[in-house]
Amino acid sequence: MLAKVLSCAVIGLEGAIIEVEVDISPGLPSFTIVGLPDTAVQEARERVRAAIRNTGYTFPMKRIVVNLAPADLKKAGPSYDLPIAVGILLCSEQVHADVSNTMIIGELSLDGALRHANGILPMVALAHQKNIPNVIVPDVDAKEASLIKGIKIIPIISLLQLVSYFRGEILTPEYNPDKIEEYVSVPVSTIDMAYVKGQEHVKRALEVAAAGGHNIIMMGPPGSGKTLLARSLPFLLPPLTDEEALEVTKIYSVSGLLPSDTPLIRQRPFRSPHYTISNVGLVGGGQWPKPGEVSFSHRGVLFLDELPEFGHSVLEVLRQPLEDKVITISRAQGSATFPANFMLVGAMNPCPCGYYGDSFKECTCYLNLVSRYQKRISGPFIDRVDIFVEVPHIDYEKLADDKLGERSSEVQKRVMAARSRQRYRFNSTKLTCNAEMTPVEVRDFCQAEETAQSLLKTAMKQLYLSARAFHRTLKLARTIADLESADIIKASHVAEAIQYRPRRMIQ
Repeated sequence: MLAKVLSCAVIGLEGAIIEVEVDISPGLPSFTIVGLPDTAVQEARERVRAAIRNTGYTFPMKRIVVNLAPADLKKAGPSYDLPIAVGILLCSEQVHADVSNTMIIGELSLDGALRHANGILPMVALAHQKNIPNVIVPDVDAKEASLIKGIKIIPIISLLQLVSYFRGEILTPEYNPDKIEEYVSVPVSTIDMAYVKGQEHVKRALEVAAAGGHNIIMMGPPGSGKTLLARSLPFLLPPLTDEEALEVTKIYSVSGLLPSDTPLIRQRPFRSPHYTISNVGLVGGGQWPKPGEVSFSHRGVLFLDELPEFGHSVLEVLRQPLEDKVITISRAQGSATFPANFMLVGAMNPCPCGYYGDSFKECTCYLNLVSRYQKRISGPFIDRVDIFVEVPHIDYEKLADDKLGERSSEVQKRVMAARSRQRYRFNSTKLTCNAEMTPVEVRDFCQAEETAQSLLKTAMKQLYLSARAFHRTLKLARTIADLESADIIKASHVAEAIQYRPRRMIQ
């Protein structure tokens, strides 16, 4: 007899329908799984055998063949345990049920209980796309699955409960939370910009960066507040939209990083990898491509502290996602494309000792050592940075002053107003902020007055700006104009944008 059960695989960030075919025939007892299963899928044989026995049913002592179709698609992870077990029970006629319009997902423990499975969100999204009306998931994953509307989610605690549901002995209601807001994460600010003393020009640069989604590098001596300022940036950004929240949640779901109590991520990601990170850890990869830090930072902030300490090749692999907002990982077994639309925030010292150009402490580095240190960051990488700002030493008077600065919530209001103007401007496109504009949109939306054009022309000649730098300067000026609710880019906007152009302190 043959039984078929629908399940799902995750390839990159997208789902793929898998047919779990189970055939039981006379012969010597054996249990074979075919269809490019990985080690975790092969080990399902022991989990399924123990779960069926410990649930009180009979495991057939015959020749069992399980085919995961399509056979040319790699199957990974333990989420096929439950559909395999259901297929065996159906094929051995211990259970009778119509599962042709039901997708089944879940990992089994040896006692038949269901465990959490990674990638529930893209799997359920595929079921909705393929018009599969019912999805059976582990009870712990029901909240995450319910984020996809228009589909019946059936939460199951164990294999025994599922069999009882098929037999009609119990009624498992459709999972339908009253309010999604009851369990989504709420953005929480841990560092308010009001408590950062001084550095008003750096705060302004961060406001501009947040308003347009621009990349920024801060350079200054140790202890000047670079890291503190960077960690205050996420609270300046507007909250994630529903569509953006689902994008981010899908990445964390596939990677197994989604907190069990937070099925929907509402807070913009803030990732801060150590400078010893590898290329694969940063951009993703592996034998079967998986997301890296650039994807975990999607719609959020990627903070690289001690920027020159990162390996040269590590920084260079960032050039493509900084430009394209996606990263494509290609391997012999296949390729996958992951979103990587993030704000890059870098912090660095001007030299190895950290005090070159500091008026409070003398630098002990030779000039050629300072030059080599700053040149660890290549020209093409710097060309992709919109804002470069120096963070000087803070005076005692400012540190001892009890007066608080402007709160992050006040700055966020201006940032959200600027982002609102940008959403209205890009209503007919897929763009969300000024930093995502291509040269086509720059030409359409970055009209500048005559004096501003003259100033930009002079800057092009004197600062030797590349074509990329020219467009990035215009995009930055457009953001500054948005903060002032100006329709046309003025000379003052261009002047401030040029002031933020990346540069080295020593040549």
